Amino acid sequence: MNPMEMLKDMLIVLGRIATIYPLLLGVTLFMGRRSVGELPVFDYIIILSLGSVIGADIADPSIHHLPTAFAIVAIGVLQKTVSYLLIKNRRFGKWITFEPIIVVKSGQFIHTNLKKARYSIDNILQMLREEQIFDISGVDMAVLEPNGTLSVMKKLEKTTVTLEDLKLKRQDSGLSYAIIKEGRMQTITLEKLNLSQQWLEKQLVQHGVPLDQVFFASLNDQMKLNITIYDKEIPIPPLYH
Repeated sequence: MNPMEMLKDMLIVLGRIATIYPLLLGVTLFMGRRSVGELPVFDYIIILSLGSVIGADIADPSIHHLPTAFAIVAIGVLQKTVSYLLIKNRRFGKWITFEPIIVVKSGQFIHTNLKKARYSIDNILQMLREEQIFDISGVDMAVLEPNGTLSVMKKLEKTTVTLEDLKLKRQDSGLSYAIIKEGRMQTITLEKLNLSQQWLEKQLVQHGVPLDQVFFASLNDQMKLNITIYDKEIPIPPLYH
């Protein structure tokens, strides 16, 4: 490619950037706050599609510019139409997005729902820490939303009350430590806590729970075990969009 042709292509790219981004901004504003503030499944696909169309148009000067602009507008109209149908037709919404799913109830993991959502114990524990919750036993219910965020409701006795209001001294740090995950002892954690595997085995015997039936177990500062059993039936309230 000679210098003149290269310069011409570069000017074409600059021209496309100058025209395509204002158009993209206008279409995004047209699609509304919902497409910017959260990313359900369909909106995620929309964003990927817009990125692919714009990227190809900018990177390849041989692509015709007008069809790209039309594609951007068409994708924006499609997203707006689907958003309208989601509001008007609940059944349609269930077809194109995930339902909210309860992953923690009464301080215990819902093993089957975690498996269904393809989330690990560590994923949920991290999301709880982001909500300033370090002990799962204090969670009344945690819901994995369609956009991937975690909504958490604490147990009533764990809601925030200042120690000054109650005129009490702090008794514990509110931390708990995962010592069993999916039937396997977390030996490193036990060592850091100066506890032995034999001690934990005795605790499980006292609770009448074999190790291979424990999906998750945590230990708080008061040396209290919180155990989730694989097949334990936990009442789950219905939850829909």
